[in-house]
Amino acid sequence: MLKGINDKKKEEIIQTASIVAGCLIYAIGLNMLITPLALYNGGFMGIAQLIRTFMVSVLHIRIPQGMDIAGAIYYVMNVPLFYMGWRIMGKAFFMKSLFGTTVISIFLVLVPVPGTPIIEDYLTACIIGGIIAGFGSGLILRGRGSAGGPDIIGVCCLKKRINLSVGQVNILLNMVVYGICLFMFNIEIVVYSLIYATVFALTVDKIHIQNINTSVMIFTKKLGISKAIMEQTGRGVTTWDGEGAYTHMRSYILFVMISKYEVNQIKQIVHSIDPDAFMILTEGSAVVGNFEKRL
Repeated sequence: MLKGINDKKKEEIIQTASIVAGCLIYAIGLNMLITPLALYNGGFMGIAQLIRTFMVSVLHIRIPQGMDIAGAIYYVMNVPLFYMGWRIMGKAFFMKSLFGTTVISIFLVLVPVPGTPIIEDYLTACIIGGIIAGFGSGLILRGRGSAGGPDIIGVCCLKKRINLSVGQVNILLNMVVYGICLFMFNIEIVVYSLIYATVFALTVDKIHIQNINTSVMIFTKKLGISKAIMEQTGRGVTTWDGEGAYTHMRSYILFVMISKYEVNQIKQIVHSIDPDAFMILTEGSAVVGNFEKRL
């Protein structure tokens, strides 16, 4: 019992560290590589940046040099989404989303925006900035939290079995943001912002492994693996009796569908019972029917 408590506490610490690190990495990618080139993020952050531009350029509100208030605007915009996260994903996700959004908003205000771009080439900055910011956002999601905005919407869609990933929700919201940008800025700014947003969304989906379905086939000669998987993961297991074509020895074939996030846990369960078990793992499997998303 004590070991179980310690393992749970350790997992919570790792998840919290993942969220904080992801927030910092995201803020660095956005503030230090994208914002100095006057490019725009997609989704809620893009809307926050547009509001900031309006406040500075039209309302002439003075902001300290090197500081970006888009993070504070972004936080206020997320307040209604916190309620949605609470209702659909539960209290734990709500608390981590609140924590993640708070931390990322603080970092977005504190991480300085360089007066001159670190990378002056737009295409290079878009690719590198998209990878860095997307990696940070993906880390937040892997910590079972969110940075607000499209993250909350995307995870809730997956929970409700709406066929939209977090990255795809980002792309849809980007269409709205960049449609507005077309009327405000030149086409070059919009095109490069789109490149950044696309790289960002693709990176998020690669890092956010909870939304990657993985089918697992296990070949073993020992009993007890299916029971251990069901008890420790809550996943259903389908079994067949098999026979080696060469040895004619009896074996057991198990099939289970999981998220990529659970792969290491499945491997540990199987190898603890049968170190010689043969496993086939297939990522990106499409699932139709009653499959529980673990988000």
